[in-house]
Amino acid sequence: MIIMGEIKIFDKWEIKDIPINDKGLEKYINLKPIIVPKSSGRHTKKQFHKSNMSIVERLIGKMMVPGHRNKKHVLTSALVTGKWFTVYNKIKKTFEIIEKNTNKNPIEVFVGAIENSASREEIAGYQVGGIIVRKAVITSPLRRIDLALRIFTQTSYRKSFGKKIKIEKVLADEIIGAYNNDSSKSDAIKERERVEKEAEGAR
Repeated sequence: MIIMGEIKIFDKWEIKDIPINDKGLEKYINLKPIIVPKSSGRHTKKQFHKSNMSIVERLIGKMMVPGHRNKKHVLTSALVTGKWFTVYNKIKKTFEIIEKNTNKNPIEVFVGAIENSASREEIAGYQVGGIIVRKAVITSPLRRIDLALRIFTQTSYRKSFGKKIKIEKVLADEIIGAYNNDSSKSDAIKERERVEKEAEGAR
């Protein structure tokens, strides 16, 4: 008989007792114990279905199309697109690198990285008469997480594309940099600071 407390993600790391310090994201970062983070789309018909998916599964989903930006694929890769198990192994290796470099639970580091890089405000454009007015708006919790995950994957893919360095190493460095709130080592932190500074100027 399997006890819930013994279930570990990737069968390696505890997940259920990881703290979420950002109360705005607490309901939207799913840390329910699960061995294989794959829901096979069973939540897609529910409202806010992403909050029912494991946060690691959401990262894997972003990695499936790492070059996707806006409505186009800026970059594509036969190594990951459409091959779920390939991406699963890459994420597992990424977490192993994080654990080796930080001596901490990599899921806890990953969650901390999301909290640090999820921007609270952004800019929205409104048409007033014949001009477009830019105004600061509050970013919803689900979008905050999505934007952070998108930057993690696009940054790591861009830095490893056509180079000798592997994407697992680049993604691990990006997540560790975001966990440490270091804008010199994390593009996600740099982007959050840029967006929030623009939003502050547009209030």
